[in-house]
Amino acid sequence: MTRVVAAHRETTGVERVFREVYGQAMATLVRVFGDITLAEDAVQEAFVVASDRWRREGIPANPAGWIVTTARNRAIDDLRRSARGRELHEQFGAVASTHQGPGADDWGEDGPVRDDQLRLIFTCCHPALRTEHQVALTLRLLGGLSVDEVARSFLVSESTMAKRLVRAKYKIKAAKIPYRVPAEADLPERLRSVLSVVYLIYNTGVDDPERASLRSEAIRLARALVELMPDEPEAAGLLALMLLSESRVSARTAESALVLLRDQDRTKWDHTMIEEGQAIVRACIRRDQPGPFQLQAAIQAVHCDADSFKATDWPQIVALYDHLFSVMPTPVIALNRAIAIGETEGPGAALTALDAIAPDLDNYHLMHAARGTTLHRLGQRDAAKTAYERAVHLAVTEADRRFLAQQIEDLAEDEALMQHSPSGSTGPSNDGKPR
Repeated sequence: MTRVVAAHRETTGVERVFREVYGQAMATLVRVFGDITLAEDAVQEAFVVASDRWRREGIPANPAGWIVTTARNRAIDDLRRSARGRELHEQFGAVASTHQGPGADDWGEDGPVRDDQLRLIFTCCHPALRTEHQVALTLRLLGGLSVDEVARSFLVSESTMAKRLVRAKYKIKAAKIPYRVPAEADLPERLRSVLSVVYLIYNTGVDDPERASLRSEAIRLARALVELMPDEPEAAGLLALMLLSESRVSARTAESALVLLRDQDRTKWDHTMIEEGQAIVRACIRRDQPGPFQLQAAIQAVHCDADSFKATDWPQIVALYDHLFSVMPTPVIALNRAIAIGETEGPGAALTALDAIAPDLDNYHLMHAARGTTLHRLGQRDAAKTAYERAVHLAVTEADRRFLAQQIEDLAEDEALMQHSPSGSTGPSNDGKPR
């Protein structure tokens, strides 16, 4: 991947195409050749060629088709040069004979790549693979994430993630896991992993404008899953969760800095998307089969229902987090629950809850950011600064780093005011919340 990253970053256009079509190209090449490693190598080689040719000749009208066709030809050439490949090449002779050249129109937007991506997700989420391998491999192959980016999603080292990916690809090959959407009877067994993968793909693009295409692709895949499995409320819950989150994206940043929910301009929210998401949540409630994605969607629906942050029904959100934690007791859910507790019981209760889970999330910047905000509310400025500095060090996006840097500046301003205040202390703002 290193060679491809170095090459595709030479031009902004190739970067954009890489982000937008990598998953489509991978899914198509895996279908054609039935070999993940061969497909991955071929797609990477195609982007190396594109980084040079497109810089000189411009991006073609159908870049996805160009990449798929070029990668397909590279893979066929590789097969011809190997003993194993000569046998396989006979199987794929029709592919080569129908080749129309780079930029052919047979891979348009409504072409087979759409179904291929769903097949690849189900292949990667086969029950023969461990859950963490399922999710990591799909993020790598469909999302086009680097090994380091996938590792950060799992809060593990790059070397650990590289080993997981190698083991997962070997398992698919050794176990001869088929590349297809499973039979209807087998769909529920795969559902949880597939939904987790789609949601992680979405989250990868939430705070990165350069990866906005991942969000739209995740929502499209969720709609396809709802259509494929209309009786599965968790699929509907995931779609609602992403729609409600997406509705607020335009208000999440200002001047390239993160804007917290409490400070967002709600006129920028997409209310059509909110209405669709909330309607799905209401339908899920009527089914009375609550699961993790439905509960998370319900929490987002409550946030979107209030006309201001202060008007949010925080007791209801805490109750929903209590239910969510009972079915999915993860440290990240506990973190979000602690933040909500801070709105109902005050910063002291929030800090107690945060300290209980801090060791599990020491490498997660949002944990330290939450502690910084809570300590600031308690007037513990030195401790808050230390927490924010740790969060800045761990933050991945520039928007997060700018926001956290601003919090550190606010602490310094508070300190200056305290030194010049007749009372010797500024204390928290009137409503007990950070400025």
